[in-house]
Amino acid sequence: MEDFKILVDFFQELLENHDWKRIKEELSKLDDIQIADLIEELPEDEEIIIFRLLSRNQAKEVFQLLEYDKQEEIIEKLAQNSRRLANLLNDLEPDDRTALFEELPGKIAQRLIQFLSTENKKLTLTLLGYPEDSIGRLMTPEYIALKSYFTIEQAFQHIRKYGKDSETLNVIYVVDKDWRLLDDIKIRDLILAEPSQKIADLMDGKFVALNVLDDQEKAIETFKDYDRVALPVVNTEGTLLGIVTFDDIMDVVEEETTEDFHKFGAFKDSISNPLKENIFILYKSRIIWLFSLIFVNLFSGAVISQYESVIQKVVSLVMFLPLLIGSGGNAGSQTATLMIRSLALGEVKLADWYRVIFREILISLLLGISMAIGVGLIASIKAPGIIFVVTLSMILVVITGSLIGILFPFILTKLKMDPATASAPLIASLADIIGVTIYLSIAKIFLGI
Repeated sequence: MEDFKILVDFFQELLENHDWKRIKEELSKLDDIQIADLIEELPEDEEIIIFRLLSRNQAKEVFQLLEYDKQEEIIEKLAQNSRRLANLLNDLEPDDRTALFEELPGKIAQRLIQFLSTENKKLTLTLLGYPEDSIGRLMTPEYIALKSYFTIEQAFQHIRKYGKDSETLNVIYVVDKDWRLLDDIKIRDLILAEPSQKIADLMDGKFVALNVLDDQEKAIETFKDYDRVALPVVNTEGTLLGIVTFDDIMDVVEEETTEDFHKFGAFKDSISNPLKENIFILYKSRIIWLFSLIFVNLFSGAVISQYESVIQKVVSLVMFLPLLIGSGGNAGSQTATLMIRSLALGEVKLADWYRVIFREILISLLLGISMAIGVGLIASIKAPGIIFVVTLSMILVVITGSLIGILFPFILTKLKMDPATASAPLIASLADIIGVTIYLSIAKIFLGI
């Protein structure tokens, strides 16, 4: 981290001295990731200078590594130089270009599309025409396809001729005369085959393909199940339209994970970077949930007021109230986190709900007993008269909080809603209300108040 700060300071000094030649020399010593990190760190007026000093090919590679907000800043600056902007947009990989246009406001995207070549414009509009979050938005048409009657020698001639533009050469696809997908073949198998052999000799007809209209989450599951670096994308007739690569899927996984974390943290909208995001947007994304939780938490106060006489007669009950309701909320949030992850990864299905709940009752019972022993030891010193009330309450509160945490994701999934919206603050608040009710009800019954 210290080395990176030194690097940033070094380039800022070169920029202040207008030493453009030295900057170009130093940039040539860095890899694309280092340059992207440098541009992310520099102020807007300096980042564009660094970007303009990159070669055309390097500019393309670095641009694809930048965050979307930084890409927008650079495009805005490059708009003053239409030729440079046109080169950049046309050089981008089709899937990366589509992802960029998806993030931009509609009017800006429409204006930028005019900078594309006729071929790229047609391709971009086709990709943007697929439903949002569909696999069609992720795919790239840059792949290598062979015919089954090619010899291995002919196949390599074809690869040498067209392979430089392919997104990946790890897998080669075999199609018929109507471009229907017949098979996929690893490049390793081609290399080890005899030059006179035909592609048909290497085919087994066993391949995995994605449908262009499937949701992107289907692609994530398929990559996980089959451990591939790329997967072909076909339409309902089996025609090969493009491929989706592992790096594209990792971008989607990162977006999905970030979105789920924001939902679970009770953010109204996804936040890209809290250090760069507008303060009002950060405020707006949090205030609605926080206000809603105020009203939910009012119920806790209402419950406590109902048991005011109990608390007045045994004041020591107050000492353990935060500890007990906090334990219930923590148990619920913990369980919900595990369950949301399991549902998202397909490890647990809706049909498994009764098995999961049964197991969770056993686990939470063990947790509750363990925590009850700990709180019982504290009560034996501080308030021995309420040991039974505190320990029994702890067991029931932990079990109840855990069941709330496990049921919410199941219920939301059943209602076709995102289980990540079972946010931690809401689960904790509900566990608080129920925990207060359990604790003070037990106190009233067993203390005879």
